[in-house]
Amino acid sequence: MQRFGTLSFGHYGPLGGGHILTAQDSMLQAIDLAQGMDDLGVNGAYFRVHHFARQQSSPMPLLAAIAARTQRIEVGTGVIDMRYENPLYLAEEAASVDLISDGRLALGVSRGSPETVVRGYEAFGYTGSEDPRGADIAREHFDLFLRAVEGEGLAERDAMSPFGGGSGMQRIEPHSPGLRSRIWWGAGNRDSAEWAGRMGVNLMSSTLLTEDRGLPFDELQAQQIDTFREAWRGAGHAGEPRVSVSRSVFPITTAEDEMYFGGRQDGDGVGYIDGMRSTFGKTYAGAPDVLVEQLLADAAVQSADTLMLTIPSQLGVAFNLRIVEAFAKHVAPALGWTSTRDNVTA
Repeated sequence: MQRFGTLSFGHYGPLGGGHILTAQDSMLQAIDLAQGMDDLGVNGAYFRVHHFARQQSSPMPLLAAIAARTQRIEVGTGVIDMRYENPLYLAEEAASVDLISDGRLALGVSRGSPETVVRGYEAFGYTGSEDPRGADIAREHFDLFLRAVEGEGLAERDAMSPFGGGSGMQRIEPHSPGLRSRIWWGAGNRDSAEWAGRMGVNLMSSTLLTEDRGLPFDELQAQQIDTFREAWRGAGHAGEPRVSVSRSVFPITTAEDEMYFGGRQDGDGVGYIDGMRSTFGKTYAGAPDVLVEQLLADAAVQSADTLMLTIPSQLGVAFNLRIVEAFAKHVAPALGWTSTRDNVTA
């Protein structure tokens, strides 16, 4: 593990006791938290994307705002549901954010996760899927999106246009030359991980895998990562791809931490999600030295270069920044972490 960041679900709504966290509160707090993490040298701030839910649904404005208010931290998604996306518009938005951030975008996309509605992407106008989960729509959208990001001409120029005209095919604008290397695919099983490797995109592996092979979650996930890297090399792609995994990790250093997370240490789980038998990762909560020992023994954390910490964003900026700071000071260095501030010269 060389890098770590936070993965926020961006929940908002009633908090209990008459308190309400609004959508505006959630986004403004996300910006403030990212600024604080940038000061700490944390490597990334990533956001889950869910439609028809009180969570982040259109992350690009938020990522652009964070990019404009920070200097070093990577901004990204984990993941955007491609079933809902206009591929060319997403490519334009992604290029814009990548340029604003000076190449700090880590855009995670995928088929998406289970929804709160039935085939919600059809309400967005994307119909005709022959797959009950819309995976065919996601792959079709991703293919066009990737072609746009790569700068392929996709629309014929109008020779009679008063705005430049010409002949041949025109790419979308703006274009960010390095963005292609910063695209990630969120894979939930070995087959999708292998596909991502062949496509030459980075891998985001979740705390949920839609398979059960009777192995501990971290070993199952490590095998998925190995499959991805083998496919990457087999396809002849240059360089080394990036790989991220997400975990719920809570260093307990105060009485308040103990109140919220004491006794939360649990094991792997197996159940059914979206009609598929799935394996869930554990929650890590304990003293920093215990967490170091446990995470060093986590095969997938050790195999990945980036660890995303799922955070309870509803608890506010100060609380979450303290969790992140405790991880940065007491846990991450022993795992091989490199702070973004280590590359800053006076």
